[in-house]
Amino acid sequence: MGETKPSVLSVVPTYRPTESVTALVTALAEQTAVVVSDDASPCTADPIMRSLESLPSVTVMRHQHNAGIARGLNDGVAAALISGATWLLTVDQDTVLPIGYVDALTTVATSLVSSGVPLGAIGAQVVADASGSMTYPTRIEGGAVVTEEIIQTGSLWSVAALAEFGGFDESLGIDAVDAAACLRLRERGMVVAVAPGLSLSHSIGAARSISMFGRSVMVTGHSPERRTTMLRNRLRLFPAEFKQSPTHAFRTLRRVGVNQTLGLFVENGRWANAKGTIRGLTPGEDR
Repeated sequence: MGETKPSVLSVVPTYRPTESVTALVTALAEQTAVVVSDDASPCTADPIMRSLESLPSVTVMRHQHNAGIARGLNDGVAAALISGATWLLTVDQDTVLPIGYVDALTTVATSLVSSGVPLGAIGAQVVADASGSMTYPTRIEGGAVVTEEIIQTGSLWSVAALAEFGGFDESLGIDAVDAAACLRLRERGMVVAVAPGLSLSHSIGAARSISMFGRSVMVTGHSPERRTTMLRNRLRLFPAEFKQSPTHAFRTLRRVGVNQTLGLFVENGRWANAKGTIRGLTPGEDR
């Protein structure tokens, strides 16, 4: 990773990546050292992986079995600890970051820390999807725009804080990995914040917007398997979430419930979705 100690290191977990990931990693490599952690993609991804390996400041790690995004994120945590980075920027392979995003986010993070805010993670205020824009419920605390949790893509995480509680929970596999990390940060008295005015583009499943009862509602188009892990993992986190913030816990459960209901009555493959929801109500392997 070189002899310098960057303040920010980026990690991009991949699985069956498309050519678009090359543009993302190339742009990131111009600003930070980058770890690309591939979650056992088939050999069809070899040309893309080879092109990424040829980029300066990029390290590619290829795993032989599929384990979910948390392992890839933790590859970034490990590399950040070795390099001495203060922050880990986690970015999904299908995310588009605007020009200057890394500098803008890091500037806000540095300013908050300098003013005494115990910042654990910070992300964009707006996540734009083809179905519309997603924002977070926020409040102002100590000059920071604070929320309970942020999605991991495009977010900066305190490397020291992640190391303190062992990084991202690999037992969750894919869903709610970021929610669990935010919970652990808040349990330690750290702040999860958003950067005002900053936005990124990210695909949330096969999301689309529909009109119901005069309101615009997003249907995600997630597979039955994802519906299982989304529900199961959220139920697993609920007791700790409720202990810390009943409002946030019930708000999250309501959101997941709406998503599951739409899968049963509005989206395609309703019977398969129903079985995925039922599986999510039972304990099991979370990936």
